[in-house]
Amino acid sequence: MSKICDITGKRTRVGNNVSHANNKTKRKFYPNLHKKRFYIPEEDRWVTLKVSTSALRTINKNGISAVLKQARKEGKTF
Repeated sequence: MSKICDITGKRTRVGNNVSHANNKTKRKFYPNLHKKRFYIPEEDRWVTLKVSTSALRTINKNGISAVLKQARKEGKTF
């Protein structure tokens, strides 16, 4: 299961753990993703999306219909 946000496209980033002795080892930074169901009244159906918390804030602000319309314009399918 890929850790990519369906709306924003956020994905896992790579960085370093840095010890007190300045030793560096690779690590991953995962996005804060949640599986969430949204009801779309225009289409009269439920959609399950894997979204980051920042995408949830955007959906709460603009509405699910506007966010999905913008995402479809960018080439994403649901």
